[in-house]
Amino acid sequence: MKVLVAVKRVVDFNVRIRVKSDGSDVDTDNVKMSMNPFDENAIEEALRMREAGIASEVIAISVGGTKSQETLRTALAMGADRAIHLESADPVEPLGVAKLLAKVVEQESPEVVILGKQAIDDDSNQTGQMLAALLNWPQGGSASKAEFDGDKLTLTRETDSGLETLAITLPAIITTDLRLNEPRYPKLPDIMKAKRKPIDIIDVASMGVDVTPRLKVLKVAEPEAREPGIKVANAAELVDKLKNEAGVI
Repeated sequence: MKVLVAVKRVVDFNVRIRVKSDGSDVDTDNVKMSMNPFDENAIEEALRMREAGIASEVIAISVGGTKSQETLRTALAMGADRAIHLESADPVEPLGVAKLLAKVVEQESPEVVILGKQAIDDDSNQTGQMLAALLNWPQGGSASKAEFDGDKLTLTRETDSGLETLAITLPAIITTDLRLNEPRYPKLPDIMKAKRKPIDIIDVASMGVDVTPRLKVLKVAEPEAREPGIKVANAAELVDKLKNEAGVI
């Protein structure tokens, strides 16, 4: 079984986001970038499938500028067998990414495609669903547990009303929740080996896929600052303010 895993380069989750002075976008100059955390879970799940003898090859794929290869090298260091970089100088929206992935799926013929359920930069949570629709494949979103049995897949996902279990026939799309697994940290020897693993670079413009943006960002702004809290001397004063100050309760 061949497994295709999509990964994205995003601002590291530990970084405090800054907005550009003109309000056009998020400032990424001299900012630490890393693999989207949900995609780390996706790579880890694919690697565990290979270690269990379920998968024979793990292919990492990313859409973006030249520096997306750094994220692919991280995936290779974690254990992916090879990588594909769909190079685009301009940002690609979720629908465009889904169309590009669908094109690669036609060429690579994987039985499973795994994506993080969302990217922490835009929180769209759309690409996996759109890819499933384009391929007409069954999907299991926000998976917190996955069990394979031949061409059958049983997924557990968390919903507002509790746990939901889905039975899916392969080929299928999986989007991962953070609770699915604990991603491994690449070791130094694996990082060195990753430098020799192949990355196929494909220009998005040569793929014959329409990735024209359908959305236009008018303005990016930081959330309004919260008003500072106050301290009370005792419980009685707290109760009094809760009762009498408008808008508290």
